[in-house]
Formats: sequence, structure tokens, C-alpha cells
Amino acid sequence: MVRAVVVKDHVDIPEDVTVLVDGHKVVVKGPKGEIARDFSFAEKVKISVEDGKVMVSTFFARREDVAQVYAISAHIKNMILGVTKGFRYWLRIVYSHFPISVKVEDDKVLIENFIGERNPRVAKIIGNVKVKVQKNDIVVEGINLEEVSQTAANIEQATKIRGLDRRVFADGIYIYKKEFMEGGEI
Repeated sequence: MVRAVVVKDHVDIPEDVTVLVDGHKVVVKGPKGEIARDFSFAEKVKISVEDGKVMVSTFFARREDVAQVYAISAHIKNMILGVTKGFRYWLRIVYSHFPISVKVEDDKVLIENFIGERNPRVAKIIGNVKVKVQKNDIVVEGINLEEVSQTAANIEQATKIRGLDRRVFADGIYIYKKEFMEGGEI
């Protein structure tokens, strides 16, 4: 078993973003808002801010510790992208016979008349995410990538057809585009 002595990764902090680190708690503030995250599951990993960079490091690392260093730095990069650019997922409503109607109520999305079903299917909206319905499109946007992507996945999974041939029954709601709010593909 070979162990790495020192494993380090860094994330550059842009001009308009501030990063506060308190032990394993990281708070990122930017023009679009603020995201806080607790990385206390990674006990051997050290997170600090030095010279305009977030440094993530560990010593005498096992394989799992190395993976945690790079995963935490990827999460921090996504947090910085979220508070500067924001994330937007586009979903398409597809139906062949029964027209699907989609409504947003409080923290859930109601999908009615899906393949002629009488009861609406419900998808949960996670966190501080905005969901808008525009004709045959659903737009999910927010600053936290995990909340935006999980909300989009919840909507997609709510219309998953089980026990029928997908080639014949293509009805559903599908993610077709992921982009930053400022524009540009993710």
C-alpha cells in the first residue's frame, strides 16, 4: 500500500467573490448570493484561504483521502461558479396523445394528465430553486448546482414510465440543456 505524503489542490477566487473558511465550513459570497457548505465528513482534509486561493490538502493520504481532496475542491469550484454565474437546466415536456399540464405550487411541481392518469405526479423542489413553466419547456434555475440538478432530476424521474416499452411510450419530461444563467453551456 503506497501512501502519498502530501496531496494539495487549489481553487482560484475571482475578484468579486469572498470565501470564508471556519474549520470544515465554507461560505462563498458573490454577486448572485451566498452558499454555505459543511465538509466535516472529511476529517483529515484541511481547507484554508491563502493568497486569493482556496487550498485543500491532506497529509499521509490513503486513496479515500485523495478522492476527498479533489471532490471538495470541485464542490468549491461549483459554489464559486454558482455565486458568479448561476445555473439553469431546461426540460422539455414530451407527449403524443394526452397533453401533459405542469404547475408549480410552493415547493413542488404537479404533473397532471400524464399518459391519461387521474392523479397528478409530484416532484419536489429542493432548496432555493426557481422553477418556471414556459409552454413545452420547464426552466429550473438557482445558484447551488446540486439543488438545481436534483430538482431537475426529480421532475424527470416523476414522469419515468415503468413496465412499458420506452420506444413506444416516449411521453415524459426530459432534461435537454444545461447552461449558466449568464449564458454559455456548462
